[in-house]
Amino acid sequence: MNPGATGPAGTAAPASTGTAGPAEPMATANAGTSPPRATGAVRVDLASRWLGGSVMVASDESFGFKENLLVPAPADFVPGRYDHRGEIVDGWETRRRRGEPGHDWTIIRLGAPGVITEVDVDTSFFTGNYPPTCRIEACGMEGHPGADELTGADAGWIEIVPRSALKGDGHNLFAVSDPRRFTHVRLSIHPDGGVARLRVRGEVVPDPRHWDGVTVDLAGQEQGGLVVGSSNGFYTSAELLNRPDRARTMGEGWETSRRRDSGHDFAVIRLAATGRLRQIEIDTSHFKYNASAEVELYGLAPDTLDALGSPDSPGSPDISDDPDILDTPGTSGSLGPPGSPGDAASPPGTGSPLWSPLLPRTRLRPDTRHLFTLREPSAAVAAVRIDAFPDGGISRIRLVGTVEPSARRDAGLRWFNTLPADQAAYCLAEAGVSEPDIARLLAARPLAGNLSAVLPAGSAGEIPGSWIVGR
Repeated sequence: MNPGATGPAGTAAPASTGTAGPAEPMATANAGTSPPRATGAVRVDLASRWLGGSVMVASDESFGFKENLLVPAPADFVPGRYDHRGEIVDGWETRRRRGEPGHDWTIIRLGAPGVITEVDVDTSFFTGNYPPTCRIEACGMEGHPGADELTGADAGWIEIVPRSALKGDGHNLFAVSDPRRFTHVRLSIHPDGGVARLRVRGEVVPDPRHWDGVTVDLAGQEQGGLVVGSSNGFYTSAELLNRPDRARTMGEGWETSRRRDSGHDFAVIRLAATGRLRQIEIDTSHFKYNASAEVELYGLAPDTLDALGSPDSPGSPDISDDPDILDTPGTSGSLGPPGSPGDAASPPGTGSPLWSPLLPRTRLRPDTRHLFTLREPSAAVAAVRIDAFPDGGISRIRLVGTVEPSARRDAGLRWFNTLPADQAAYCLAEAGVSEPDIARLLAARPLAGNLSAVLPAGSAGEIPGSWIVGR
């Protein structure tokens, strides 16, 4: 591909080497005043600043800074406020093109690489200055490439959303069906204009090579942990529990409504991979007068989760879809609508073989990070249920442990099988694999079963093999 300029406005974006669809007919976005609630495989914003996403470069940002695209809060705009650039906008806005060729573009590094399932191009408050159309591409690259590499000939951009019509002052949602794992996204707007926010939703696909020889927060969102259900999220969602950062305020933790019955609240986290827990952290920071008084934790065996579908497969059913898993004696097990009080009325382990105890009912202190180191590693668990008595707030939960060998292998296979071909070839070449063996390995994907039959013989296959099964 021809490298594009990254400097002054008016330069064209780099051409794509991916399979590009026709510009016409253009797809039509689903715009609205607010985005629908994401569920299942589209729950995580892979580009989120909370996960480390960054706007790396843009062709132009004359009226609105490119960094506004990833601000976690919804866009806000106060008419009539001006600075030396013009009216202050809460978004990325480029200058007007006057018949010059090309279009504007920006490149985003995802905070967590993964399989993209939906992109939201939010044009909130842009009414007479939004772009008529946009196009979205993605690529996968190793390490920490800079803007020059991402605009160079080896970036390997792949179109994931063809040039599509946009509506102003709303959320433009585009479904993505590409099964590959991406690390960067490029948004091109035609020809110019303003975009308030960009959300890139999907399922995290971690690089399991970083898990070898260390303990991992298996609940962590950046590793692929996912909050799949909760009894109540009246004030703030339980989906905040496994974010990688520390809560800065009470509003950045999970807070339920006040209970007026004898029940209690709960949340369920599907772990990034089946593992054995060694340490549990329950953080009630900032909850000074409304922290949960006590907690109790239970683990779900991996064979139970496997029966519902692989936790590493996009679109697999959440464990919250199965009433037997979330059910407790004398209750229906339903999660209920958002903001409902839920119906967890008794400890979930009582009379049920599905959940095994991890942490007995334990008193919590307000505004405190509680660390519980287990005397022995737990049994292998694939999901954890946190019961909070009777209600209240918890900022964060960390579940630190080691990945089971079988789960490490599954994660390694998924990682390697979903790498874009250019990235997979680069990794293999860096490991010393010959070009004929690289071509053979890529043609054999998706790898499964007996790796010795497809990996190169001798030392050439040792490094790729360790990527998949661990070291």
